[in-house]
Amino acid sequence: MLGRTSLLARNITQTLVRYHSNGGIPGENLPFSINNRYKLTAYFALFFGSGLALPFLIVRHQLTK
Repeated sequence: MLGRTSLLARNITQTLVRYHSNGGIPGENLPFSINNRYKLTAYFALFFGSGLALPFLIVRHQLTK
């Protein structure tokens, strides 16, 4: 038999799960838009490309000192 606290926690959890999202649209909770494929590709290339290029740029800077 469930205690009063367990029953209250279960009701709160069910309410949060039920009213949490607006239907589960893919990409709705992302901080960027995924509608434009080319813009998304450019953002990904800049983000990951900058992280990959940074060590090489730092080494080049140190070697030219």
